[in-house]
Amino acid sequence: MPHSEVTRVIAIRHGETAWNVDTRIQGHLDIPLNDTGRWQARRMAAALADAGIDAIYASDLSRAHATAQALADATGRPVVADTGLRERCFGSFEGRTFAEIEAQWPEEALRWRRRDPEFGPPGGETLRGFFERVVATASRLAAAHPGQTVAMVAHGGVLDCLYRAASRVDLLAARTWQLGNASINRLLYMPEGFTLVGWGDTMHLQGEGTLDESNDPQAVNGGSGRVGHAA
Repeated sequence: MPHSEVTRVIAIRHGETAWNVDTRIQGHLDIPLNDTGRWQARRMAAALADAGIDAIYASDLSRAHATAQALADATGRPVVADTGLRERCFGSFEGRTFAEIEAQWPEEALRWRRRDPEFGPPGGETLRGFFERVVATASRLAAAHPGQTVAMVAHGGVLDCLYRAASRVDLLAARTWQLGNASINRLLYMPEGFTLVGWGDTMHLQGEGTLDESNDPQAVNGGSGRVGHAA
């Protein structure tokens, strides 16, 4: 693929939900945006209205799809839903806070904190399986738009996978990068894979607080083990 045929990818996390505020795991549960999340989506859309976006893809879960619809309204491009952009399925963990998970499943919670790639919550996806699903989906969508700019609106866990793929960061490594609600993140795609251009842009929110994602229970602050906020 010649340089001119590189795909520019704008990866966006959905706006805030009530369960983000409550640090409750959402996973595949379909939790809508709250008022703040809808405001964040409109601000993100205004910031990208003139970005030359050729296609918009989104998770079919409403918190991501509604965020993408704000961008569609600003650009005139339709939203195409793709289930491959869904958040990680957390099975029995879904609907519970981190404290509840640690109290009910202490051994499973420990494997989760340690980022065991082969661990999946009861009824959920393993970390490795989730990563492979996300990278395969994003690669397929990006490859369909050589030389164009594609927006992918998804979830914190999805963005974490894309960051790791683009930066060649191991799945076992604790996360030290931010995954704020309605953040704008930029990558390039070539057949060799993704590369990172810019990450964690929330200037369009003008200092409005954004809750960090946490599929990674070691998230942020150098992997101190502090648990962040749910996907």
